[in-house]
Amino acid sequence: MGRAGATSHPPTMFVRAAAMTSALRGAARAFTTASAAPVSRAVPLTVAATVGVAGLSLYSLPSVQLEGPRTIAGEYQTANERSFIMIKPDGVSRQIVGKIVDRFESRGYKLVAIKSVVPSEQLAKEHYSDLASRPFFPSLVKYITQGTPVIAMVWEGKDVIRQGRRMVGATKPLEADPGSIRGQYAVSVGRNIIHASDGFDSATKEIGLWFNESELASYEPCTWGQIMADN
Repeated sequence: MGRAGATSHPPTMFVRAAAMTSALRGAARAFTTASAAPVSRAVPLTVAATVGVAGLSLYSLPSVQLEGPRTIAGEYQTANERSFIMIKPDGVSRQIVGKIVDRFESRGYKLVAIKSVVPSEQLAKEHYSDLASRPFFPSLVKYITQGTPVIAMVWEGKDVIRQGRRMVGATKPLEADPGSIRGQYAVSVGRNIIHASDGFDSATKEIGLWFNESELASYEPCTWGQIMADN
């Protein structure tokens, strides 16, 4: 049974809770990221503040993620993202370097560094350090350092790391799509033509291992805006 003089207003505790939620949402909107960086590379920031809401004080606001630092591999998921691509000795011996370069240029990606290198044993071991425990590691290092040069390259453009892997094809050429580089030119996993960075962290490591920052060109092709624009 209702009480005389009762109002339809919600209890004070609900008014305060609603005000607190509104303040938190407003604070969260005030701190945004400049670009969509992966969470693993984000830098957490806890904002300490005192906000008066319906007689209450808030001493900590939600933690927000700021974009991670720019590396030698550019910025992840932007038009200046970079990937390391290496044509292996078998690709060089078969004289298909130009055809592989044409694949990336025709797609619209920008070549910012390229050089012919006969890798040292130390360089090969550092490059393939994640495979050091595998039984084929010694033969892999021997193959890469056989004396035939490799072509080390850095390509730049939107989603180039992921797209570069798709263009290269599966590690085992017999499982690679026919339109991929390995699907067209390779048969054996031991002679699979080409290497491509498999993520932003590996691109950062590999570009830094094979190139100095001064070797990476900064320029904009005349068609760059048309190729990379979303609209």
